[in-house]
Amino acid sequence: MSTTQEELFKIIKLKLIGKESLANALSDVLHISPDAVYRRYRGETSLTIDEIKRLCIHFDISFDFLIQANSGQAIFNYQPLDSFDFRLESYLEGILNSLRNLKSLSEPHFIMSISNNHIFQLVNFPQLMRFRLFFWAKTHLLVPEYQKIKYFHEKTSETAFAIGEEILQLYTSIPSTEIFDPELMRGFMRQILYYYKSHLFEDPSYALFLCDRMLLFSKHLQIQAEIGKKFIYGQELPSEGNKFEMYLNETINTDSTIYYSGKETSGIFLTHNIMNYLQTIDKKYVLDSKQILDKQLANSSLISEVNEKERNNYFFEFEKMILSFRKKIEADLEF
Repeated sequence: MSTTQEELFKIIKLKLIGKESLANALSDVLHISPDAVYRRYRGETSLTIDEIKRLCIHFDISFDFLIQANSGQAIFNYQPLDSFDFRLESYLEGILNSLRNLKSLSEPHFIMSISNNHIFQLVNFPQLMRFRLFFWAKTHLLVPEYQKIKYFHEKTSETAFAIGEEILQLYTSIPSTEIFDPELMRGFMRQILYYYKSHLFEDPSYALFLCDRMLLFSKHLQIQAEIGKKFIYGQELPSEGNKFEMYLNETINTDSTIYYSGKETSGIFLTHNIMNYLQTIDKKYVLDSKQILDKQLANSSLISEVNEKERNNYFFEFEKMILSFRKKIEADLEF
């Protein structure tokens, strides 16, 4: 069993993957030489309480998590609402940083259960992502600066486009096993209809544009399911790699959970407060969550590459749902 000091160094090394060396990083924080750092790393010298405190504060590590003080409790990281930036660029930056950390692991992989929104696939269509953020800020969280404005079309900035492109490159390059249910994006379509009926679009016809982007979303996802590989919308189909396993849970996914793993570590992301997320590497919690996801997979049907009939029916129903919302809006506009 590893000591608290070994666990602390293990967590710090994970946080430093792809960044500066352990010796340089810790010598700056502890004000000691690189040789002194390595003596502590090898266990030849014990860290003092003050040194542990400095490292925990600097690297944002919970001491309670480190010593596993209480069974049945887990420490989560999250972004407080008072520091949340609802701009598309800022939201995408948070997703990008998480994917970079996952990609830096040896043999990365993730298992994902999707409850309504598929955040990674949505990045293929930034207009949909921007509407989702606007709705969250204005209608769910009642952010003051959003209350007197209607939703309006705005060209995606070059910065947001570049960040989104890197997110998709990382997401498509990491093998994934994903569990879908019949409610995919239904809530999102209800939000479009709600804004239309509430006269919250600056241009009411923009609701139809969003519906049409959703139809493209469906087609793009279906092609990925057919070939069992992920790729970025508008690009050529990949000939190898980009493994995508799509499972169908015919009942409902009660939450969105992402279990990620590599040779070095594993962890969990959970949706939180609608579009925020919680993250933990608590071993017991991660193991419990993985077991639940394994049971979900056992009760679901693989529809990527195989089960053509079931896959086609799934996307037929998905597209029919989108079209039903679109027809309601279109009929009202014509009236």
